[in-house]
Amino acid sequence: MIDHFDIFAPFYDRVIPPVDPEIYRVLLDLPVRGLMLDAGGGTGRVSVPLRPWVRRLVVADASRAMLERAGRKGGNWAVRSKVETLPFPDGTFQRILVADAFHHFHCQQAALEELVRVLAPGGLMLLEEPDITRPVIRVLALLEKLAMMRSRILSAETIAGMVNRDGLSWRIIRDGRWLAWVVILKKDIP
Repeated sequence: MIDHFDIFAPFYDRVIPPVDPEIYRVLLDLPVRGLMLDAGGGTGRVSVPLRPWVRRLVVADASRAMLERAGRKGGNWAVRSKVETLPFPDGTFQRILVADAFHHFHCQQAALEELVRVLAPGGLMLLEEPDITRPVIRVLALLEKLAMMRSRILSAETIAGMVNRDGLSWRIIRDGRWLAWVVILKKDIP
């Protein structure tokens, strides 16, 4: 299969529009004294601007070329790993960000289980995905399939249902245009 992200890496930050870090700071309830994981974070385009509000930022991605660019931005730790098999102990991260990446994970349920595993008690995870309820996103999903990207965009409600169990709570936020966020909280251990 084609490794689309190794091909896109040299152009990614120039082609994909920058984000407003304030949106993510609020949704992630930053600052936090702990560690933050950007899972499937690629070049760190979304997470690197959030570095001032966390003790340490870890960008994990399967694409070597994307991580090389993340590493050049400094102040973060770039780790090559599939999200389904993260090399971190249980409860390592106070905050986890998955920005526009969940639909690219090969086994989404396994990836979500792994993310919950490395999320600390009392921690917060933010999953941002294209809002598949929007017609323009359905077209995007079709184009990604035609490009053999192996992506699978799920609704925010489907993702929330995947974490609907004891010890976790969630809420869904939509931007009204084409993004949906699932905010997941892991309860503190009593």
